[in-house]
Amino acid sequence: MSLSDIADALRESRGFAHKKDISAVVAALGHGLPGGAADLAQAVPVGDDCAAILDGQGGYLLFAIEGLVEDFIERMPRFAGYSGVMVNVSDIYAMGGRPTAVVDAIWSAGMQHADQMLAGMAEAAAKYGVPIVGGHSNQRSLRPQLAVAILGRARKLLTSFSARPGDLLVMAVDLRGAFQDPFPFWDASSHAPAARLRADLELLPTLAEAGLCDAAKDISMAGAIGTALMLLECSQAGATIDLDAIPRPEGTNLLRWLSAFPSFGFILSVRPDRLGEVLTRFAARDIACGVIGEVDDSRTLNLRQGGERELLWDLNRDAFICEAAEAQALHA
Repeated sequence: MSLSDIADALRESRGFAHKKDISAVVAALGHGLPGGAADLAQAVPVGDDCAAILDGQGGYLLFAIEGLVEDFIERMPRFAGYSGVMVNVSDIYAMGGRPTAVVDAIWSAGMQHADQMLAGMAEAAAKYGVPIVGGHSNQRSLRPQLAVAILGRARKLLTSFSARPGDLLVMAVDLRGAFQDPFPFWDASSHAPAARLRADLELLPTLAEAGLCDAAKDISMAGAIGTALMLLECSQAGATIDLDAIPRPEGTNLLRWLSAFPSFGFILSVRPDRLGEVLTRFAARDIACGVIGEVDDSRTLNLRQGGERELLWDLNRDAFICEAAEAQALHA
């Protein structure tokens, strides 16, 4: 595929479409209006991986929720349950925090799907050391549905609003996994040792607490490029990303990898003088990590491959996860 074809495919992908839908929700919450969500006592605006609320003790209470798409639940109910816990745990660590507990809301037509979803949740909760402390269930629903919420705490935050021009964009991802076909989920978790998973994730809060990084985002359904775009939009910044520099499993199709949702994957924005230590810490855990671009003040995201360069998104003209008015309110 040409670079232009790759850019077109990303813009038209399901992951990008799901993220673009966020703008309508942000607008409906009333950002920038008296009594709207922007008036809440949160340490970061809506749009980050978690809500972060000052805890009155010098730290932050973190709160997040994830819902699972219906076709995934119907075809892979156990892994959907596992993923419901796993992705929430990842969101907490992406903010520089550590998880405390999860709750779930589950709907099913009897226990046929519910059994498998609950078994997957229980497996992930045990592996990540995060208890399931309650929730809601309904076994008389026409279709299976699952949402999982999580609580955590952070001493110092990693946020999507702290990237600065001159920072280096870094991608860290665990390549020791495989795709859960036919879905774009790169699973480096379900067959990994629990102790290793927990120690790998501990890298994120320790980077924040050591002052080595203050800007990060969990790679989501929008893939590595879409996640970088969300981080840049929140930070009112731009970048050029070198596709040849993106860490990926050997033999994996590039476009599929760019659209992948990895079980362990983060985009970080790192000051140049702190880069060496950040790379060293990920390498010590056998996590693939490398510089994929540099942050600038253009508010555009460009892709580079070989001698080609292609504009993927111009945030000056087109919002991604928040409309222009809401973006201004977030930075007011």
